Amino acid sequence: MAVLRVAFALLGATAYIFHAEPSSSGASAIAGTGPPNVLGCSQKLKRSVEKTYFVDVSPRNVTAIVGQPVVLRCRVKHPGERTVSWMRKRDLHILTSSIYTYTGDARFAVIHPEASDDWDLEIEYVQPRDAGIYECQVNSEPKIHLAIMLNVQDAQAKIWGPEEVYVKKGSTISLTCIVNIQSAPPSSVTWYHAGAVVDFDGPRGGVSLVTEKTETGTTSKLLVTRAELSDSGNYSCVPKNAAPASVIVHVLNGEHPAAMQHGGSCGITPKLLLALFTLFIGNMLR
Repeated sequence: MAVLRVAFALLGATAYIFHAEPSSSGASAIAGTGPPNVLGCSQKLKRSVEKTYFVDVSPRNVTAIVGQPVVLRCRVKHPGERTVSWMRKRDLHILTSSIYTYTGDARFAVIHPEASDDWDLEIEYVQPRDAGIYECQVNSEPKIHLAIMLNVQDAQAKIWGPEEVYVKKGSTISLTCIVNIQSAPPSSVTWYHAGAVVDFDGPRGGVSLVTEKTETGTTSKLLVTRAELSDSGNYSCVPKNAAPASVIVHVLNGEHPAAMQHGGSCGITPKLLLALFTLFIGNMLR
């Protein structure tokens, strides 16, 4: 009988152990410490390890033209619940926070396509006062920021070469004008001679105009063939949306190689011409 009691006791203990094991696992699941939550913990750990950082997608030094729009780029990876903001360093003014604008200047806005990493700052109708440093910030711990320097230039045309050009009668006058607007190039560039429009279909004839867009802006080239003395005077390059540029052209009736415009060369300035003349007189006196 004693042996049977021991055997029954062992069987009961074994049954209790096998019956209690699932209950123990269920209790662990409820408490959040058992195997069913291992994946969830792993995901939480992964999310906490993902670091917020900026993706370097644009230059830190940006140049804009007065009156034109400009976009300052900022791409943030893994921002999570953190807030991305733009600040103007000059006066520490918060311009935008998340997708909201915090300035009364309606020219400023944030560009953030849904579900994208881009938090770009757009400034319309750029003004000289907008020049300075702008920071894209993320309120992580510690806080991270990306600084971009904005330079502002006037929309200005420029004619290559000196302010005065000398050409020989019968040769070709060649003038090249550059307009430093890239985002919104001028719709037209007009050349004037002594206040009158210079065009290929004008009464002068022998005029060629070539205008093209380049990486640095818009280039307009004026060629006037078989130069006459009457072609001397002021030539102006006038873009539709930029300040004009001017040059004085002298057509000389006679050979003077030192002062001639040769092909793409720019000739010499009056000061250099005076120096050459002085040197010539000095040699004569000797």
